[in-house]
Amino acid sequence: MQTINVELGERSYPIHIGAGILQRAGELIGQQQTTSQLMLVTNPIVDQFWSAPVTESLEQAGFTFKKIIVPEGERYKTLSTFNRIIAKMLHARCDRETIVIALGGGVIGDLAGYVAAAYMRGVRFIQMPTTLLAQVDAGIGGKVGVNHRLGKNMIGAFHQPKMVLIDTDTLQTLPQRELICGLAEIIKHAVIADRTYFDTLEKNLPQILSLDSHLLTAIITRSCEIKAEIVGRDEREELGVRALLNFGHTIGHALEAAGKFETLRHGEAVLLGMFAEAYLSKASGKLPAADFQRLDDLLRRIPLNVALAGMSMEELGHYMQRDKKARRSTTRLVLLRAIGAAEFTADWPQECLRDALQYAAAAGKQKLI
Repeated sequence: MQTINVELGERSYPIHIGAGILQRAGELIGQQQTTSQLMLVTNPIVDQFWSAPVTESLEQAGFTFKKIIVPEGERYKTLSTFNRIIAKMLHARCDRETIVIALGGGVIGDLAGYVAAAYMRGVRFIQMPTTLLAQVDAGIGGKVGVNHRLGKNMIGAFHQPKMVLIDTDTLQTLPQRELICGLAEIIKHAVIADRTYFDTLEKNLPQILSLDSHLLTAIITRSCEIKAEIVGRDEREELGVRALLNFGHTIGHALEAAGKFETLRHGEAVLLGMFAEAYLSKASGKLPAADFQRLDDLLRRIPLNVALAGMSMEELGHYMQRDKKARRSTTRLVLLRAIGAAEFTADWPQECLRDALQYAAAAGKQKLI
């Protein structure tokens, strides 16, 4: 087991990474947390594969707990689902000592984390991410919330977990589509922060796609280190440092919202967003052509099968203007200066947006109308 710490003073917490971690959940929680009750939030698919080792471990450690199963999918990351979880916790008489456990991917982590942030004005929670995307990104950093029909993650809070338990065994049951979603965030970490890490991804992509366990553990660890370091420097995205983690996300979130959170998975939207924002980085004169080509080549090696029919340029621009990072209706983007270096800026060639979106759509073998 490897441990990385997210350094946030008195709210610092560990990220434990390794095979079989879920079987040690009760032990690891018991070492740091005391409580009268745990509330486990998961979805039917994860419940089928991974609830048993968690619940057995909790029982062996002497914890009492209840389980809430919510439907799978981004379209259920809503206030309606949030309210149903709150209601079940109230019926179960959960108190302020209750710890909420998020067992699942990014949707479960965001939902359960927001429940924990709001229930009785805040209770503790623990992330147990079971998808690659959640393990390297969504499960770390304390951003929790739900979607609104007018935009992605428009309702939420900053609420840090007490610990993150990453069991690499869960990736063996991960569909390739979810693996690709996680790869999007991994590539994002490399291109904004670590050129050497990018080199590793270029050289080892086939092994990553074939779920080489040793390699996956190494890249999960490196991505967690990058995410933890950035969150430790700028927890609430006030200094512009944490905003760098949004490379590919401004356009990606617009694509998700335009598809009503059903057409694209988050990571797929981020992949397309990176195509578009890399294009804008080059068009702005910030990103050298050689680095643009390297990123483009790597992104094109990832199998992507998506449908964008029915999304208009006007609709996408509308959602981008509503992005949380926008100021006075000015859309701000993360653009690359090189592989391993990025900046958060409002200075980008807006006249190139249509071409960038068409370029991203073509990369996904699609067309926008």
